[in-house]
Amino acid sequence: MTGTTRSSEGLDPRRKRLLFRCWHRGTREMDLLLGRFADAHIGDLSEAEVGQLEQLIEAADPDLYAALTGATVPGPDIAGPMFERIKAFRPAEFS
Repeated sequence: MTGTTRSSEGLDPRRKRLLFRCWHRGTREMDLLLGRFADAHIGDLSEAEVGQLEQLIEAADPDLYAALTGATVPGPDIAGPMFERIKAFRPAEFS
């Protein structure tokens, strides 16, 4: 897969912007990790969870990638329920 499989149709502007940002991180690895998560869940996230995801993606790609892959312990700007949810996420094509 090279990009989003989810249409942004029907999403509010905040979720559309977040979906785009998850797929356009700057590193392909992070595009795939966050983009696939966003494709699967962006429409189902609560407003609070959208806020958590917005905050999480402000972290630098190297720091977030290292935490998601277990190479480092997540710092306070990364750790939290949304981080754990993304870390546990397994796209259906990999299950």
